[in-house]
Amino acid sequence: MEIIEGGICAVNTVMASGTRKGKYGVAVILNKGSTAAAVFTSNKIRAAPVVLTEKVVSDGKISAIVANSGNANCFTGQGGMENACEMAKKVAEILKINSSDVAVASTGIIGRKMPMDIINDLIGQSIEKLENSPEASKAAAKAIMTTDTFFKEISVQTELMDGTVIKIGGINKGSGMIAPNMGTMLCFIATDAKASPEELQNALKKAVDKSFNMVVVDGDESTNDTVLLMAGEGLGQIDENFQEALDFVCIELAKMMVKDGEGATKYMEITVKGAASYEDAKDAARAITSSTLVKTALFGADPNWGRIVAAVGYSGAEMDESMVDMSFKSDSGTVEIVKKGSIMAPEGSKELQKAEKIMENNEIKIIVDLNIGKYSATAYGCDLSYDYVKINSEYST
Repeated sequence: MEIIEGGICAVNTVMASGTRKGKYGVAVILNKGSTAAAVFTSNKIRAAPVVLTEKVVSDGKISAIVANSGNANCFTGQGGMENACEMAKKVAEILKINSSDVAVASTGIIGRKMPMDIINDLIGQSIEKLENSPEASKAAAKAIMTTDTFFKEISVQTELMDGTVIKIGGINKGSGMIAPNMGTMLCFIATDAKASPEELQNALKKAVDKSFNMVVVDGDESTNDTVLLMAGEGLGQIDENFQEALDFVCIELAKMMVKDGEGATKYMEITVKGAASYEDAKDAARAITSSTLVKTALFGADPNWGRIVAAVGYSGAEMDESMVDMSFKSDSGTVEIVKKGSIMAPEGSKELQKAEKIMENNEIKIIVDLNIGKYSATAYGCDLSYDYVKINSEYST
């Protein structure tokens, strides 16, 4: 597997574009007759585009995606559904496809009516610029940004077990309202590999579980989370190599989200290993990454292992504190903090000084070994800074 250029347009059948006007943006992605799979938010408050798109992909087929930023079209009643349908209908009319094959996604402020005059105008402009190019992928990725500070895309090429070379490319957005159940994110992925809707859905769920379900910025789960995967030309047949590449694409996009967390100054990667079950490892890793106390310690460069082990304790994972190992790692080195439940970095020690130095880095890895089993999981997160509060206190103004 190798990383290649092109984003979602690395797949030759995909055309994309994006246009912005002030805080609003619209991306359009065309991949006619695609096999499709999707994962959506588990929030009981679900935006109109989520409800609509769930119906669109229920037959395992889509031809186009239209996504807007600046307004979530959520908690907007029947008018919100009418607006989502209007977006699909406009794309379908211009592209001469069925509106029932157009997926719709939205992101932005909740509880405000959609400015359909602006959105419709941006849809028209975006469709006029549709093309298959790296620039088109970047334009689409930029169009769906909200509080994001950079656009997010990646594409890879890999060889299937039968020797067929296939590509996977994707774009996404996400910066705040990110919980360990996807996050306020939109993600669109395309591949030229061959798969049935059922096979594609299974592969996507596995990839999402390892990636977007393991990211935390602030612990708030969005109402609009949508991940869509399209398979186009039908090269080869998806297999373990495809799954590995899809996992990689999703994990890299997930990492980009938390590195771009609202107000974030540091990125953390939490690995829990030696767990009695995969669920235990996952729950413990997500508990650490979700902890406000761990996040603030990260911001303050404080190697507060007590907060970390406390999070493991309330995660529900099986553990024995006398068996726990813990270490911190960054570009400046690695230090063992806890060994079989004993503190290895007491106050005033060189080990504690080294840990404090590691915590000053922009990227920190924390490894917790429960030493009671063979399962492991990794979660991804960021610190919680003053700027996070500022950004979100002014979000609706």
